[in-house]
Order: sequence, then C-alpha cells, then structure tokens
Amino acid sequence: MTSSATSHARELAVRSSDDGQRLDRFVQTQCLDLSRSRCAALIRNGFVTVRGAAAKPSSPVRAGDTVTVVVPAPVALAIEAQAMPLTIVYQDAHVLVVDKPAGLSVHPGPGHPDRTLVNALVAIATDLSGIGGVQRPGIVHRLDKDTSGLMAVAKSDVAHASLSRQLKERSVDKTYLALAEGVFRRDEGDIDAPIARHPRNRKKMAIVEGGRTSLTQYRVVGRFAAHTLLEAHPITGRTHQIRVHFAALGHPLVGDPVYGKRSPLVDRHFLHAARLTFALPPDERERHTCRSPLPADLQAALDALGSA
Repeated sequence: MTSSATSHARELAVRSSDDGQRLDRFVQTQCLDLSRSRCAALIRNGFVTVRGAAAKPSSPVRAGDTVTVVVPAPVALAIEAQAMPLTIVYQDAHVLVVDKPAGLSVHPGPGHPDRTLVNALVAIATDLSGIGGVQRPGIVHRLDKDTSGLMAVAKSDVAHASLSRQLKERSVDKTYLALAEGVFRRDEGDIDAPIARHPRNRKKMAIVEGGRTSLTQYRVVGRFAAHTLLEAHPITGRTHQIRVHFAALGHPLVGDPVYGKRSPLVDRHFLHAARLTFALPPDERERHTCRSPLPADLQAALDALGSA
C-alpha cells in the first residue's frame, strides 16, 4: 500500500497555565488526534523538541517555551491489500464498522498468512491514517473466525484511543444472537464466572477459579423443542466468552465443535454479532448503533427448527 502523506510539524506555545507540566502530558493535551502512546513514542524518538532541543517525556515545560512536534508520515503496512467482498455498514473519517462474514480470520497468523479481514480492509479503506505511525486499520476488538457480524475499526489514532477506552470502560454495547442446545428455564439472567486459559488444553478457554472476571447477560428471544435462541450481551470481552459461559451452563452453542458438538443444522457455531452501539470519535457526543441481520446459514438453521 502506498501513501501520499508527508511529515508535518506543529508549533505549540506553552502558556502560563501549562507551566511546570510534564512534556508528555502537555503534548498529549495539545495533540488530541494522537494517542498517548503515540505522543510518548514521538518524544522518545526525538521528534519533539523544546526550544529546539530534544527533551525527556518527564521534562517540565515552561511558560514561553515553544514545543515543536514533528509527525512523520506513516509507514506503509507490510500486509498485502487483497480485494474481497466485504460489507461496510458505517464509515466516517475516524471509524468504520464492518459486517464480518463467518470463516474470515481477523489477522494473519499461522495457517492463514493472508486473505484475512485486515488484508481486505487495507484494500477498501484507502484513507487509513497512521495509527501508531503505521498505515493500518486499528483493530480494537475481535470476533472468532467462525463468528459473523459487526466489528468497529479505528482509522485514526484518536479513534483508536477513543474506542479502546470505551471498551475498557464497558460503554460499548454489543449484542449477539446465539442459538444454544437445550431449553432455558429462565427468560433472562447473568452468567458471572471467571475465565482463563484451560489448564490442560491451551487452545481452549475455561471457567477457572482466579481467572479474569467475566460477565455475560442474556435474554431468551425464541424457544424451540430442544433449542433456545438468545440475545447475549458480553459486559466483559474475554476470549470465547459467550461460548464458554453457555457451555458452562450446560447449554453449548449449536454447532460449536470446541465447547459442544457439531450440528446438522449449521456448519459452524451459531453466534452472530447483531448490534453494536458506541460513541462516535473524536468528540463522542453522538452514540451510533449499527445492526446486522442474521446471515443466510444461521437463518436457515432457525427455519429448519421452526418447521420441525
């Protein structure tokens, strides 16, 4: 991927109200489009000077100083742009929301060096900003390869910082549709059980005493003879959280070969990220909701149950 972006310099005047402030804090408050880590990296690498001289992140700035911040052009991403069908449900200058299909890995890795969501995004989003100094889509949360649905992607440093903070503060509302084995007695409930790596199978997660706090809220939206359709709201964001929590209740997701069993109804686990609500960067004054309908394979599974 190539870029026409060039480096640019910013001259920041230190006012009396800023006197004595740490350099890294001053730069961060003046350059709101750059993340805290990005500002710190610029200082460490000599791209920030005070009165023409390099300074440490902890150095105090003084009233009357001129702080020069040079933001180098983002380097090209060392990942091949690969065009593939991908549905973008929302996009602005800072963020895009993609409807990820099942079977598509998010990042390149062992066994899938390319043809991933990142490869597709690099091909589609030609206006990517330099997140962390690299032209790349900012993946702030993930979906399993065989989970379909909505993912928010940062296009700028400020969006990456905003979305990451919203996720940490649990102000991003994520709603999944899940079809579970068995019939739930309660119409709604909370699953509060700590999750960690499985003690004997490192490829799996499990309910483990002393694991990371994990909370999933659910609501029944459909009942069948031997299955239950639910809305699942993961309050925390642990790996495989919904799949692990429902399996721990004795109700694994339909078609989940890891935490349950394969199913003739569908060729993957029945889990779809159907709704996503978050505050739009950079000012976060507006909350935005994106929706995704059930993909054809999951809808066919429900139709088969309805006609049984």
